[in-house]
Amino acid sequence: MTAISQRAIYAFDSATKGRPARFWVSIPDRESTDIVGTPAYMWVGFSVAVVAAIAADLGIFHRKARRIALKEALAESAGWIGLALVFSIWVYVFMGHRAGLEFLTSYVVEKSLSIDNIFVFLLIFQGLAVPSQSQHKVLYCGVVGALVMRAIFVFGGVALLDRFHFVLFVFGSILIVSAVVMLWPGGRKIRPERNWLVRLVRRVMPVTPEYEGEHFFLLRAGKYNATPLLLALVAIEATDILFAVDSVPAVLAITRDTFLAYSSNVFAILGLRALYFALADLLPRFRFMRPGLAAILLFTGAKMLASERIPISTGVSLGVIVGIVTVMAAASALWPEKKRTEL
Repeated sequence: MTAISQRAIYAFDSATKGRPARFWVSIPDRESTDIVGTPAYMWVGFSVAVVAAIAADLGIFHRKARRIALKEALAESAGWIGLALVFSIWVYVFMGHRAGLEFLTSYVVEKSLSIDNIFVFLLIFQGLAVPSQSQHKVLYCGVVGALVMRAIFVFGGVALLDRFHFVLFVFGSILIVSAVVMLWPGGRKIRPERNWLVRLVRRVMPVTPEYEGEHFFLLRAGKYNATPLLLALVAIEATDILFAVDSVPAVLAITRDTFLAYSSNVFAILGLRALYFALADLLPRFRFMRPGLAAILLFTGAKMLASERIPISTGVSLGVIVGIVTVMAAASALWPEKKRTEL
């Protein structure tokens, strides 16, 4: 038994009134892991796959900025999904059945929640009137920022769960509250021009009135000016922080393995840009998108809160989440929202 386990078992705190302090300090188990718990070659293979995919995407398929056609966006989305599935097989082979299933379930959760990201991106681009040919650059820079942000949230979240047991209930409660907010009428109104980071940029430096190609900054009269394209990027990054608060706890409800949690986030984020161009015109037709995503958050939150009394296997979780997504898509197709007719 390790020294950490001994301290966790025999430590007492005055606030617990003599009861063992397990509620406050978690006992490491085989579900709890950190970066040293995953073989180095898995991290190396993951890093190589991600870097190679990004290099091919930027250097071969998108050397020049342009609006991506629907067929191309669908093909790219299928390619990113296929890459994630291949990676899940690799995880299955080298880390076992359970790890492969946890990665796949986490990826499906993150991919499903990313639909809400896309809807918000669409509102931001519309609100700030971002030219279609410049949206590609904003999304790519946003993806880079999201990769850094998710790393901070995932590594920090796993560390907190491994150290403090009560954080499990905090994360579960966050998911339940997020689901309620998503269902509440007007609960997530997006006003990019009122975002606090956007307003901060406006205060710190002058902003040009018009877009200047794909430039984020312009040097005028010896002073740097921000362009509206930078404001769009700042709004995208600010909203991703809010999305990370939802999606990272949802993934940690599936797995506490740092490698699986982060890699599933990365593969879902990498395909976000292509998925945006594939679904941007179709999302308004998804009438039951928000209720479906709220159901996923409710399920993962309840799973996390009840994990000690009613453990739910990863296979069951995957089936429930896939079922929710299927019902959401089928209901939206069968009962589309009726267009309002003006009198």
